Amino acid sequence: MKWEGHEQSRNVEDRRGAGGGRLGGGMGGLPRIGGRGIGLGTIVIALVAGWIFGINPLTVLGLLSGGGPAEVVQAPPQRGPGGPGGQPGAAPQDSGARFVSTVLRDTELVWGQLFRAGGNAYREPVLVLFRDATRSACGQGLSEMGPFYCPGDAKVYLDLDFFDTLARKMGAPGDFAQAYVVAHEVGHHVQNLMGVTKQVDQMRGRISQVEMNRLSVRVELQADCLAGVWAHHSQKGKGWLDASDLQEAMNAAAQIGDDTLQRRSQGRVVPESFTHGTAEQRMTWFRRGLESGSVQQCNTFDAR
Repeated sequence: MKWEGHEQSRNVEDRRGAGGGRLGGGMGGLPRIGGRGIGLGTIVIALVAGWIFGINPLTVLGLLSGGGPAEVVQAPPQRGPGGPGGQPGAAPQDSGARFVSTVLRDTELVWGQLFRAGGNAYREPVLVLFRDATRSACGQGLSEMGPFYCPGDAKVYLDLDFFDTLARKMGAPGDFAQAYVVAHEVGHHVQNLMGVTKQVDQMRGRISQVEMNRLSVRVELQADCLAGVWAHHSQKGKGWLDASDLQEAMNAAAQIGDDTLQRRSQGRVVPESFTHGTAEQRMTWFRRGLESGSVQQCNTFDAR
């Protein structure tokens, strides 16, 4: 992926030097989700579920506490470059930060153009870089959770060490595999702006857990498709990808499929616990967005 030299986003908040700490370390005690306190035992369960099943542990915490994700809000106004601790200042200059900042900027350009074409304004998300642990409107984010999007503050949270895990433990190396991860989380932001997140959250408590898992699969597959839509228009505008880059993204989608993760971790597959979709489904929907470049082709909720 020929990303060097391209424009970087100004919506990067670098907290890596802020020393966020673990639970109880300057974080005001245990996190609260859905208005209820979360105990350490619940957090352990959430982290295990996140690793085994590919579930965002913040979602698990919301379910276990009897609540749901934070209230959906619009993204905050534009801000200046994020320096250490998230304060305005010079944009981070290490290679990993520059890479994700470049990818984020391209998502801003692509989605800005697509939203304008539809007669709407695109509100850009903020990408938060952190180490170990950090605050979010959805509770405390831990690096073990992997990247996640919080609709409560319209921010994407990322510990860059996840990319090492993606390559070494999950078998998905490559810079475009990393770009796919960022684009997938931005896809959740697009869903938030389109009202999908709110509609899905309103179903919580009205349907069974198995049905909620199935609905979650459709949400995640749509985010994969939206990542493909971004890749389509990004390549059309910059031509910075080659066949090996696209293969990296397809491989990443396969490696983080629910069936792949479950088979690797526990030696068996439990379809009713899927929350993100199978490897085949994730590749199929990413490819659908990539080939069509159309948001209309990403209606996973009406698909079989």
